[in-house]
Amino acid sequence: MSVQVFGCNHVAIEVDDVEKAVAFYKDVFNLEQMSGGEGDAFFKLGEHQFLAIFEVEKVQRANTRHFGIMVRDEAQLEEVRKKLKEKYKLKLEPPFRCDFHDPWGNRIQVVDLHDE
Repeated sequence: MSVQVFGCNHVAIEVDDVEKAVAFYKDVFNLEQMSGGEGDAFFKLGEHQFLAIFEVEKVQRANTRHFGIMVRDEAQLEEVRKKLKEKYKLKLEPPFRCDFHDPWGNRIQVVDLHDE
């Protein structure tokens, strides 16, 4: 019998302040928090996927390493773009897409269903 991969279970990122990261990810993506303790937090990303956030002493900025979040449509993608630029003053790279570094240097790409 050969192994058959049917999806991705989770993505883990590092931050230096888990409480601020929880507030950021809840605000930007309206994520449902599954659990969390001292120094970590877990958010539901889909039916079988989650985002794991771990607090570390020193965070290293990601360059090409990144993960992607899919939203329903272009309107939701634009809502994320607007919040990132206006509220959090984050730079989108390139400006016409929705690739950005969160306040802890984790690189994230947001796409909608039409980008698949």
